[in-house]
Amino acid sequence: MTDNVSAEQLRQFIERIETLEEEKRGLQDNVKDVYAEAKGTGFDVKTMRGIVRLRRMEKHHRDEADALMETYRQALGLH
Repeated sequence: MTDNVSAEQLRQFIERIETLEEEKRGLQDNVKDVYAEAKGTGFDVKTMRGIVRLRRMEKHHRDEADALMETYRQALGLH
């Protein structure tokens, strides 16, 4: 591979990454707008973020987290 080809390939990778980062920022702004809209209609955004996080988890990981939370609640008398 010549230096020109390597430089061109690198430039193309960098430009693709920059484009994707820009798209990601746009999507993050859209998500932020949806949360703001939900908050405006009375939903609790913190709880919604927790639900979104839980839905991304595999069931067995979610079950483990639930069991651990229950154990900690019991240990602290939070029932």
